[in-house]
Amino acid sequence: MAGQGAAAGISAIGIGKSFGPFRALKNVSLDVAPGEFLTLLGPSGSGKTTFLLILAGFEAPSEGRLLSEGIDITRRPAEERSYGMVFQGYALFPHMSVEANIAFPLLVRRMPRAEVRRRVQAMIERVGLSGQEKKLPAKLSGGQQQRVALARALVFEPSVLLLDEPFSALDKNLRELMQVEVKRLHAETGTTFVFVTHDQSEALALSSRIAIFNHGELLQIGKPQEVYDRPANRFVAEFLGEINLMPLQGLAAERGIAIGTFEDNRLAVPAPGNGVQRSGILAIRPEYLSVGLAPPHGGGCNAVGATVESATYLGGTMRLKLRTGGANSITVSVPGHAAAPILNAGGQVWITWPKDQGFLLPAGDAGGAYQL
Repeated sequence: MAGQGAAAGISAIGIGKSFGPFRALKNVSLDVAPGEFLTLLGPSGSGKTTFLLILAGFEAPSEGRLLSEGIDITRRPAEERSYGMVFQGYALFPHMSVEANIAFPLLVRRMPRAEVRRRVQAMIERVGLSGQEKKLPAKLSGGQQQRVALARALVFEPSVLLLDEPFSALDKNLRELMQVEVKRLHAETGTTFVFVTHDQSEALALSSRIAIFNHGELLQIGKPQEVYDRPANRFVAEFLGEINLMPLQGLAAERGIAIGTFEDNRLAVPAPGNGVQRSGILAIRPEYLSVGLAPPHGGGCNAVGATVESATYLGGTMRLKLRTGGANSITVSVPGHAAAPILNAGGQVWITWPKDQGFLLPAGDAGGAYQL
């Protein structure tokens, strides 16, 4: 998409933000690569939206610097950054038609009328709003209004597009449809996207990388599979999808594998290095676990005996809640057709998984990676 310039990169260096005594952001440093789709993910109050507003220029940091292509833009006003912005509440002009809303940022920039018409029509077609040009926002569905907001933010060809939870007001089906549309628009335009959400599945589906925030701190940044399969700490592990945690005692490590005792079971888990810690937590995602009526043969798998407490049908999968002999709760996701024989067998089962799956967290971890 030709226009004001190629997709821009942004570097945040030691960004902090205080509102009186409250520190909303604490020494956040990250690089946004040109053309990437970076998602800022975290619970309410984690600082992700404050960070987005600082990128946009709507908030000034209390400390730190912002660079764009090596140029300091920390104190540059929002209107001079010329970034696109899509707000949670759409922020459309209610008295303007679809095409007038989309044309507005071009008219503000005093573009020739012929160029405005060309760009607006092209953008209307790109976001699937052909035939809706003359309608007012009140006559549009939520999904159509969101498309107008996206079109208005992209029509002047910004180097960066900032999106603040743009799908939060949409129902599940429409939300999933808009996710597909936004991913397509990102691929077509090549613009740098920075997207804020608290929805973990949305972040995993859309992002080139995910930056996870909590209490104003950046806890981890990486590709979706990296942060999901190898979280840096317990908060990330628990926030980014379901996780089972099994406390291990008597840990010993050798050649990248840690072995410890969970209840009466000797379990193995991948671990970096070869040091030794007395205790830790084996963490494993529900989808990596299998359930059967007999313990496994051979030494390639971990195994834990348990009792089925409940089963929840979720269409293609069944969510099993299990209880171990030591009263620890474990969640397993299995194909729906595989659960029936297990449940009909009196509820006594074996949970198994390959020893090379899962990861190790420190006992009592409140943040920080485990190092053996």
